[in-house]
Amino acid sequence: MSLFGVRRGERGSMAVEIVILAPVMLAFLMLIVECGRFVSVRGDLEATTRDAARAASLERDTNSALGAARSVVAASLDKGTTDCRPATLSGNFVAGGYVQVNLSCRVPLDGLGLLDLGASAPIEVHSAAPIDTYRRTG
Repeated sequence: MSLFGVRRGERGSMAVEIVILAPVMLAFLMLIVECGRFVSVRGDLEATTRDAARAASLERDTNSALGAARSVVAASLDKGTTDCRPATLSGNFVAGGYVQVNLSCRVPLDGLGLLDLGASAPIEVHSAAPIDTYRRTG
């Protein structure tokens, strides 16, 4: 025993614990960052489908609505963060009805170095907008 009551055999054990736990803590931190990135991309996709549904509801026919929805989706999405199929429409495109935009994407989960979670994760989002009761559709 030394002067302060600590045995000499335990000297440096805290440094060993830090060296062992540091990679575990780093991996946990990277998992949190990846989850945050996934939630952020999902929020962007939901906002995009909401805007696309609104743009589609302002058109007069189904083909124009589909074109408007797809142009909003193309303008809003960042090609580096998602891989999306073309947007589709559903609903009854009549006065007083609704139009729904469906978007199916895959979000890549790579790029964090130490933590490889796989190729990508699927996300499907839907958003609907009402068509004005007094609007002429055709």
